[in-house]
Amino acid sequence: MENIREIPLEEGVDNTLSLIREGYMYILNRRKSFNSDIFATRLLGKKAICMGGKEAAKIFYDAEKFKRKGAAPNRAVQTLFGKNGVQMLDGNDHKQRKEMFMSIMSSSRLDNLIDIAKRQWEIAMGNWEQMDEVILYNEVREMLCKIACEWAGVPVQENEVKELAQDLGAMFESPAAIGPNHWRGRNSRNRVEKWAAELINKVRNGNVKIPEHTALHTFSWHRDIAGNLLDANIAAVEVLNILRPIVAIAIYINFLALAIHHYPEERKKLISENEENYADMFVQEVRRFYPFFPFVAARVKNDFTWNGYKFEKDTLTLLDLYGTNHDAEIWENPEKFQPNRFAKRETNPFDFIPQGGGGYFMGHRCAGEWVTIEVMKVSLDYLAKRMNYDVPNQDLSYSLVRMPSIPQSKVILKSVKRKM
Repeated sequence: MENIREIPLEEGVDNTLSLIREGYMYILNRRKSFNSDIFATRLLGKKAICMGGKEAAKIFYDAEKFKRKGAAPNRAVQTLFGKNGVQMLDGNDHKQRKEMFMSIMSSSRLDNLIDIAKRQWEIAMGNWEQMDEVILYNEVREMLCKIACEWAGVPVQENEVKELAQDLGAMFESPAAIGPNHWRGRNSRNRVEKWAAELINKVRNGNVKIPEHTALHTFSWHRDIAGNLLDANIAAVEVLNILRPIVAIAIYINFLALAIHHYPEERKKLISENEENYADMFVQEVRRFYPFFPFVAARVKNDFTWNGYKFEKDTLTLLDLYGTNHDAEIWENPEKFQPNRFAKRETNPFDFIPQGGGGYFMGHRCAGEWVTIEVMKVSLDYLAKRMNYDVPNQDLSYSLVRMPSIPQSKVILKSVKRKM
């Protein structure tokens, strides 16, 4: 019989404010202080378990041990995820809906995405050459909105892009915000979901023609396990689960620019003809090194024991994504930016988890991870090789408290010129 061990317990009646104050570092700080990859605390008035590291990730993504239903806080559902989307599902319902997402991630569809991204970068460069200064985050967010809509088959007019990009941005910028900024995210979610649901009904009624194999076409005609078309509102949530994450790549592109600026020796390697694979390594190191998602949530499906620790049914459990990507047990010198650490690294679905872990088809790893990587690689090629620009004095610091974290100045570029 396995000996039961006490999970280290953080003192305090409720530690939600500590999580808000410490942000990305909350779980990692306590893992270090407890010298344990698992600890218990109280969040929003209830017991919660926090854990991190490779072995913790492996158990966290075991569908027999954890469920997603009821795990995400309401403020995240109302802004980031939407109701009844793929992230909220478990079991066969999740598997069948996930297959819908994976069906649009074929190599030909990803090639199409790359072509669209390159074309939009060319257009953006031409525009930026005429501007006194470029606020990279804002400009890239709009560019990514155009890329996402074209790739997903979503018709949008040029004069609608700015507002749509702002609304999609508000969805991932607002879950942890307080006051008006949070409600802006909720209002944006409601407005865009309504628009997307109306668009889906137009597709189904034959009033809007959409290319096959695009997300909008696929999701409009997808049927659930019972053989019924998805409710238009749910299908709308899933369409936004394509558009919103692509627009969120603006955060990573800001960090690409930051890394190029802060590590000029790495830029030289990117430009070198002898470093053909360095772009892949650079992108992966940006995803590991800089903050994106802080953690993910699930609930215990049924009572079980792991490593002597008892997990009780329905207990909220948080997996430390940022801390696992900065875990000294996994990564040598984790606080150093070193792209070549990926040169000979074997793929592991549980220790490199910037967008979640586990498998794509059967698990909850982000279906759009390939999209993120390909768009980042195109963006890196332009920022490092195809453009000249100045980075004036500005506040390039980024917070590990604010979630999501974005460089304070949003990276200002001046004197943008296309390399001839």
